[in-house]
Amino acid sequence: MRSSCTMKAMRMLKVLPLLVLFSSCQAHKDFFTSIGHMTDLLYTEKDLLTSLKEYIKAEELKLEQIKKWAEKFNSISETATKDPEGFLGHPVNAFKLMKRLNTEWLELENLVLKDMSDGFISNLTIQRQYFPSDEDQTGAARALIRLQDTYNLDTETISKGNLPGVHHKSTLTAEDCYELGKIAYTEADYYHTELWMEQALRQLDAGEESSIDKVLVLDYLSYAVYQQGDLEKALMLTKRLLELDPEHQRGNGNLKYFEYIRAKEENTSSSSDSEAVVSKTKKGRPKGHLPERQKYEKLCRGEGIKMTPRRQKKLFCRYYDGNRSPILILSPTKQEDEWDKPHIVRYHDIISDAEIEKVKALARPRLRRATISNPITGVLETAHYRISKSAWLSGYEDPTIARINTRIQELTGLDVTTAEELQVANYGMGGQYEPHFDFARKDEPDAFKELGTGNRIATWLFYMSDVPAGGATVFPEVGAAVYPKKGTAVFWYNLFQSGEGDYSTRHAACPVLVGSKWVSNKWIHERGQEFRRPCKLSELE
Repeated sequence: MRSSCTMKAMRMLKVLPLLVLFSSCQAHKDFFTSIGHMTDLLYTEKDLLTSLKEYIKAEELKLEQIKKWAEKFNSISETATKDPEGFLGHPVNAFKLMKRLNTEWLELENLVLKDMSDGFISNLTIQRQYFPSDEDQTGAARALIRLQDTYNLDTETISKGNLPGVHHKSTLTAEDCYELGKIAYTEADYYHTELWMEQALRQLDAGEESSIDKVLVLDYLSYAVYQQGDLEKALMLTKRLLELDPEHQRGNGNLKYFEYIRAKEENTSSSSDSEAVVSKTKKGRPKGHLPERQKYEKLCRGEGIKMTPRRQKKLFCRYYDGNRSPILILSPTKQEDEWDKPHIVRYHDIISDAEIEKVKALARPRLRRATISNPITGVLETAHYRISKSAWLSGYEDPTIARINTRIQELTGLDVTTAEELQVANYGMGGQYEPHFDFARKDEPDAFKELGTGNRIATWLFYMSDVPAGGATVFPEVGAAVYPKKGTAVFWYNLFQSGEGDYSTRHAACPVLVGSKWVSNKWIHERGQEFRRPCKLSELE
């Protein structure tokens, strides 16, 4: 049964569709796995490999025993068959022949039938419960395509593993490229289908050995190209397919159909009639990429940053003692202005490596897919636009967390007793958080009702890892980009002193291109700040 999302394009096309693939117009979840979880999978695979090697060793030992039996029987047989009567004339030889056929061949049969795989299969069965699912594999493919789009990477670059900052270069096979194209195809994303099927075809044309063949790739590729309106290219690819497999049923049907469409277009003067022949998709990325998305992606690539030299001169670095905080007055911290409006400051060397490791150790067992606050109900729930794993840590759990909370309070001058718990997040493959506000808008009056602490007045964000490529925090409204640096933290106010939301603080976490991104954040709320940050009369102050 064809999915409705393709029915229009398919109504005149009876031979073209690869029907089995179209069940995918339904949305499926993203790949939220953190690097921590992926590390566990690596060790699971290592354990299985050890088990596999033991199985191979057992099979080799078994084979050696069988070879010894064969050599023994062969030696006797060679001698016996040269003079059968003379050989059997010896009573011992006659007895041993009876014994061999009655007993020893039975022992050999039992040895051959002995299953040496029990241990390996048992281990594999146990470990399989931790294996990624089809959905996870699809999510990983989507993450790779997301990175491709965000960072303007061509398929050749990704396939050859030529990514910035990589320490362990890895390449994609033609089959890998084909799988990426097929996953895009199942979502009716013909733009990426074409890109990845063409990459698979290039690698096959270059002589790469593969379990897939050119016919299969050309079948997908020609249809994807056709769906994007390039009839001539679809015809050319279909003809190439039929050169390789003249009996290909769908290929022959497509060729006739494409030639019919071309003839119809040539004979039709009215453009409206021509458009009515077949529904064509404009070539390019799938729809739904709003101007904000384009600004966001540009900032992720380091483009479109709007800081001018004149404004840059007003940004300074300083030693900061938290307005003469007793804790900081003798050891002030290094504070740097990252942006002017909204005012974003970075604190350097504000969390030690030992503290980072402690926070990560406390968070790892609890990492779950990150949630967002439902603007209507205020309940925390998962969202497709936030792809990470997170955990929440309370100050009473460990002295390290309590010490970090105190440090935030001393540096910001804000009361953190009404703040949310420290949230620790790990962004793994393609991990991101699309543009969002931390504070609740006027049309979301109940967003933090359950907490009873008012709106989120400010955000404190620790960077707990360096990221070789990607992973910046960007502010699309103002063209700002802040890059991760281990041991630092950034801070900004989400609300003006009047209590009104500062819409320029809309921000996003760019996808991690290479590496793993660990952050922890503290959302500080309004309650308790009445005298620490008094209200002003002007809405925008």
